[in-house]
Amino acid sequence: MNAEVKHAAMKPTEIESFFATLRDANPRPVSELEFTSVFELLAAVLLSAQATDVSVNKATQRLFAIAPTPQKMLELGVEGVTEQIKTIGLFRNKAKNLLETCRLLIERHGGEVPRSREALEALPGVGRKTANVVLNVAFGEPTFAVDTHVFRVCNRSGLAPGKTPLEVEAQLDARVPAAYRVGAHHWLILHGRYVCQARKPLCWQCRVAAQCAFGPKTRHHEHLLRSG
Repeated sequence: MNAEVKHAAMKPTEIESFFATLRDANPRPVSELEFTSVFELLAAVLLSAQATDVSVNKATQRLFAIAPTPQKMLELGVEGVTEQIKTIGLFRNKAKNLLETCRLLIERHGGEVPRSREALEALPGVGRKTANVVLNVAFGEPTFAVDTHVFRVCNRSGLAPGKTPLEVEAQLDARVPAAYRVGAHHWLILHGRYVCQARKPLCWQCRVAAQCAFGPKTRHHEHLLRSG
């Protein structure tokens, strides 16, 4: 991930308004990954690296129907899991990591997904971002999963500038008001996915353009292009 041109950081009053606006538009944000258990969530997030949620959901709909638990997943074996997820990028490595994760869940955690960051990050294929998603979505922890969308929105808007995902996460941790912490990463992901897009942000449709350091300039540029 590479930070865009650095813009002025949002002021605390702007951050409050930014999240209040996103919350009003979507009071109960949820992950677009489909799952029915904490284990299925962990598996889906593990499989989602460098893949779209849509492609993951298509694969896991088939996979979870026959392997909804770590034990059932192990019984499928590498070939069985690979066959179910072969439409997802990096599917061979992901199949191996998923199966090794299932083995460790059974051996170390009684088949349950652990609630600590340290234990989660000790699982194959589970990095800080994946652990943050599980801690937030499954257990309601106020963590921030910084994917490419969150990284872009935070740098572009001035909400939480940083050169690395970890820097952005630290900025979010320091700057997001308590009332918005649990839902923050959902709002940011969805905003980046559907409005603050990478190549052509839809600033003229943006509800939080008034708080964004990037928005007004871009809206003016779009106006000139349309009227030119």
